[in-house]
Amino acid sequence: MKQKKSLPIGIQNFREIRDKNHYYVDKTGQALKLAQEGKHYFLSRPRRFGKSLFLDTLKELFEGNEPLFRGLAVHGQWNWSVQYPVLRFSFGGDNFTRAGQLEQNLADQLQALENAAGLQPQSESVPGRFRELILHLKQQANQPVVVLIDEYDKPILDALNYPDIARDNRNFLRGFYGTIKDYDAHIRLSFLTGVSKFSKVSLFSGLNNLKDISLDERFATICGYTDRDIDTVFAAELPGLNRDEIRTWYNGYNWLGEGVYNPFDILLLFDRREFKNYWFETGTPTFLVEQIQKRKVATPNLEQLSSDDELLSSFEIDNTSLETLMFQSGYLTIKRVQTIDHNAFYELGYPNREVYQSLNNSVLKYLVYDAGKQVKQRIALHDLLSRNDFDGLKNLFHSFFASIPHHWYTNNDIQQYEGFYASVFYSYFASLGLDVTVEDATNLGRIDMTLKFNQQVYIFEFKVVEMVPEGNALQQIKARGYADKYRSLGLLIHLVGVEFSRESRNIVGFEVE
Repeated sequence: MKQKKSLPIGIQNFREIRDKNHYYVDKTGQALKLAQEGKHYFLSRPRRFGKSLFLDTLKELFEGNEPLFRGLAVHGQWNWSVQYPVLRFSFGGDNFTRAGQLEQNLADQLQALENAAGLQPQSESVPGRFRELILHLKQQANQPVVVLIDEYDKPILDALNYPDIARDNRNFLRGFYGTIKDYDAHIRLSFLTGVSKFSKVSLFSGLNNLKDISLDERFATICGYTDRDIDTVFAAELPGLNRDEIRTWYNGYNWLGEGVYNPFDILLLFDRREFKNYWFETGTPTFLVEQIQKRKVATPNLEQLSSDDELLSSFEIDNTSLETLMFQSGYLTIKRVQTIDHNAFYELGYPNREVYQSLNNSVLKYLVYDAGKQVKQRIALHDLLSRNDFDGLKNLFHSFFASIPHHWYTNNDIQQYEGFYASVFYSYFASLGLDVTVEDATNLGRIDMTLKFNQQVYIFEFKVVEMVPEGNALQQIKARGYADKYRSLGLLIHLVGVEFSRESRNIVGFEVE
């Protein structure tokens, strides 16, 4: 049996991981491929996916620190006699919501690099100092420079609620990044990472030679852990944990290649030995939930969003699609690809149980405004389902709809549609991690929602009516034979017709058979 090593929780320093015998998933083969086949790269991945560690690996590789790479894929294929000067910039440690903060941050980073290189700059501008530093290092080492930029987009993302500052930061970065193209002859390799991909027109207009590998199948696993990594590198951590449950909770992120796990989740799981929403809890997606509600997207539909290359790969300050926002931030991933006349179309969905459960819980908290009450309602929901207490279920949801503040309705027209009411049911079940299917297809139509729980099947149909219940929801389930699809399972099937009143904004009919 393999010996346990230290878990590199929160460690983004390659040297520390290697020197102190931490677990390390070898990404150096992909680093070699990048160095051999190209020059200027861009990679988009969600937060806490190992981007910073990969950049640090590149830094140590190009600086020629051979002892750190012994036993790794790159070791016998790299010329260790050549050391390249490396310039590494990172925007991860600051907040860029104030005017002038970005320029000051870059000036400070440049000063530290200038001091290390023994350079007294003549230029006063940040781009000018960057150019001088590249030329100085090239002359000093007699080798071209490697430029690494971590979280390149953070100065813009931080300021999204301050559009004027966001635009100023974008324009400032455009000039700074343009230096990489202008001084291409003096650069061995450049690599930029971030969460979002701003279009080349808005940010990279001067840097159109970047090779975007975000959706390149060859680099799909450049960040994150694969199933094989879990079963080999971390084999000593697996005893006592359900392997299928690990996969259900944390696997599923896909960038057109093999699926991967978020490293942050896996390391904390092996440390704590319990399944929790580790990655999700590190960044509450308030902005994202507000966008879901603002754009009137029913939460069941989040599992069925579609996109194309252009939509997935473009982020703009003033106009970004929900699909782009959720995909690039890691709350949705690619589930299926369809190619039509050389155009790729993507079906998006939740990557795993962690995101599915946690995001829907956040939506509920946004609606209720009383987190404590919402927690109690979730606990009650599970108990009522376990006992098939349908009167209790009706009262629970009636209470929930009554608790939504009146002004929320007056500012939104989504409550006129079945999708809004279905969203509430769906998000409650999903926030418990239950097995829910929406728009479940049969030969006679689509079932609004199917829940599988406790070896039973619950088929829901939702209708919006006037004040008086009409009984049409349950009749539609029966008339269209929605239960037929599940009879072969030999499970108890419950048909649930739910009717909502436009006027009272609550349940007026709840029939079960």
